Amino acid sequence: MRTLPHIQHVLRTPEERFNNLPDFPYQPHYTDIGGLRVAHIDEGPKDGPVVLLMHGEPAWSFLYRKMIPVLVNAGMRVLVPDQVGFGRTDKPTLRSDYTYANHVQWMSAWLESQNLSGITLFCQDWGSLIGLRMAAEMPERFDRIALSNGGLPTGTGKVPRAFHIWRAFAIYSPWFPIGKIVKTGCAKGLTDTEVAAYNAPYPNRRYKVGARVFPTLVPIDPSNPAREANERAWDVFKAWQKPFITLFSTRDPVTKGGQVMWQKKVPGAAGQNHTQIRGAGHFVQEDKGVEVAEALVAFIQTN
Repeated sequence: MRTLPHIQHVLRTPEERFNNLPDFPYQPHYTDIGGLRVAHIDEGPKDGPVVLLMHGEPAWSFLYRKMIPVLVNAGMRVLVPDQVGFGRTDKPTLRSDYTYANHVQWMSAWLESQNLSGITLFCQDWGSLIGLRMAAEMPERFDRIALSNGGLPTGTGKVPRAFHIWRAFAIYSPWFPIGKIVKTGCAKGLTDTEVAAYNAPYPNRRYKVGARVFPTLVPIDPSNPAREANERAWDVFKAWQKPFITLFSTRDPVTKGGQVMWQKKVPGAAGQNHTQIRGAGHFVQEDKGVEVAEALVAFIQTN
């Protein structure tokens, strides 16, 4: 039984904020995880191969609206949770409630509550920092991993200048326009309606605590409290024989080139059709969602 943090102060985004989302007709399912209501989407045949899509910062499941139809049409069962503090999931209001360890515990407990196995994980940004830990700590539930524009930092590597700038902005800027932040991370930009959809979960600044905190939790120096757990996870992946593919974009200033270490260090990455997604920015799901989903389908069907 997992020990989950006790959260006292929580906000829940009003449902009407999610009315009329563009190209996003999916109904949420809710699970109580340690007193928090965690939302997820569950689409496609219940007996289909399970694909778990993990979003990052500062997005929510809306990010995957271009990929979900491709995967469902290929016969996949697609689950997309909203991380704690994001989307339709509850939002603790105290910064201290948001830790890397808590995020891993919350999402791991959610996954266990769904009783899923045979999972193909697709993860990007913080979806990878959390999703890869989940896979390393519960490898029996995962059959394949697809990593895009993300990783598992231990605080011992070089940190791109672009990330330092982003981290400082999240800490110090009095203005934190989530929709515009996502737009900036897209090579093709977003429409005003799409920007509004990314803003929907956050009626005011009190709802944005989780989004503000995420950049500060990334291990960027060896003293980070998550270092040891991430190093243990790396030990798992250095022996990972199951299929592992990278689908990194070419125009992400933070993670560009990060796929190389995974291709070299993960045994299951050998011989895979690793693909560089050309012309896409950090949010590859927005810029090239259909292309990424098709590559993911091919990966599943050939492994």
